[in-house]
Amino acid sequence: MQEQRSILVLGGTGYIGGRLVPRLLEHGHRVRVLARSAQKLTDVPWRERVEVVEGDLLRPADVEAACAGIDVVVYLVHSLSASGSFEQTELQTADNVADAARAAGVKRIVYLGGLHPDSAELSRHLRSRKAVGELFLDSGVPTIALQAGIVIGSGSASFEMIRHLTEVLPYMPAPRWVRNKVQPIAVRDVLHYLLGAVEAPGTINRTFDIGGPDVLRYGQMMNGYAVEAGLPQRPIAALPVFTPWLASQWVNLVTPIPRRLAVPIIESLQYDCVVREHDIDAVIPPPPGGLTGYRRAVRLALAKMRAGEVETSWHGASLDDAPADALPSDPDWAGHTVFIDEKHRTTSAGVDELWSVIEGIGGENGWYSFPLAWAIRGWLDKLVGGVGLDRGRRHTARLQTGDALDFWRVEQIQRGSRLRLRAEMRMPGRGWLELETRDAGDHRVYRQRAVYFPQGLAGRLYWYLLVPFHGVIFTGMANRVVLEAEARTRRNREGGQGA
Repeated sequence: MQEQRSILVLGGTGYIGGRLVPRLLEHGHRVRVLARSAQKLTDVPWRERVEVVEGDLLRPADVEAACAGIDVVVYLVHSLSASGSFEQTELQTADNVADAARAAGVKRIVYLGGLHPDSAELSRHLRSRKAVGELFLDSGVPTIALQAGIVIGSGSASFEMIRHLTEVLPYMPAPRWVRNKVQPIAVRDVLHYLLGAVEAPGTINRTFDIGGPDVLRYGQMMNGYAVEAGLPQRPIAALPVFTPWLASQWVNLVTPIPRRLAVPIIESLQYDCVVREHDIDAVIPPPPGGLTGYRRAVRLALAKMRAGEVETSWHGASLDDAPADALPSDPDWAGHTVFIDEKHRTTSAGVDELWSVIEGIGGENGWYSFPLAWAIRGWLDKLVGGVGLDRGRRHTARLQTGDALDFWRVEQIQRGSRLRLRAEMRMPGRGWLELETRDAGDHRVYRQRAVYFPQGLAGRLYWYLLVPFHGVIFTGMANRVVLEAEARTRRNREGGQGA
């Protein structure tokens, strides 16, 4: 019987961490998750089965408290910044974790890094991941550092980049790195190895390369996706003029991946990244049935997407330069400049129908007003390196705290009454959009409120320039949300009478 262990997961709100936690629980382990905001985990299915502690990895006291009584630390934290001093920040956070783990008597650190060649001229992000792994290996705490390449799974950033490039472009002018060799790995196999590393016996202290069974060129991965998606294979022309910077602009415009996330992905594709040793097999046997081939990983990811069963997504990861402050309560606005656009509508729509429209807003469902204006705002955001509207939504009808929703993020959801979205588009200030419903006797009241805290003169000019558009966008949105809810109410009542 597997020994039950106390596991601290760092990065539990991310793509891999959000999938690893429930699997650790299934194996009987006790799990603690450190998060900067516990609210982000409010709606995850496993919330009540784990201990959530709030803290910042840059504060040693927070990390020390999180490591107390822990057997294994799983470190899944990586910067999503394309600029700035992220290398120094990553080393500092890793150093804090190593110090706290050593002081607390942690038995093992499990780290997920990236496959990389021996070349001394690594990209900044690969160089940073390598340095973090080396820091853990030298920490005095036994460390299993797994090194993986491109991760393929529903919602992974690498998979989404491949998917959109292939689906959008019938002919692909591409950088020379489409000819580089890569060894993708299915997300299910990454989780298998992470779980195995947590449970492995002994005091192993070394790196292990992990990868799927297929070594492919990036262009072959694109056309492998096309075959599985039922699309014609795409002609690909490798052009020498595409620098990593230019390629990231291209990816930013064509896919939902924002420029600051596209840069590290593309920088990592400048090299052949393949598994150089298979020593992991002696420590963690391959999963039952063997490793998942690339085409099968794509099939599984597409099936999850079509069924609306995407467990986690890259969208859920907070971008380093995206606004992260919660909306202050109204009394805290005193003394601050704040602009508000508020609409109220009275409606005969049913409670459930009105809420279903609110919770279903955005993504493919749209924003119920002036689609062209929303599209233009999304493209403008893309042009300045923002996320744009292409992120869509994880599920067609249901939201949870922390979900990305086009260029918003769900900051708070009180199911049946309130949805608060925090803006993540590029703008000179901070913005929120609140959609609420409440009972008022024999009818419902719908309230819609846009709140904006400007930053400097540019922030004020930004608001005033958009005021004419707000009159169209927000008024139309309030009217159409109510009309759609009333139409659904009528259809449901007529269907009930017909039955």
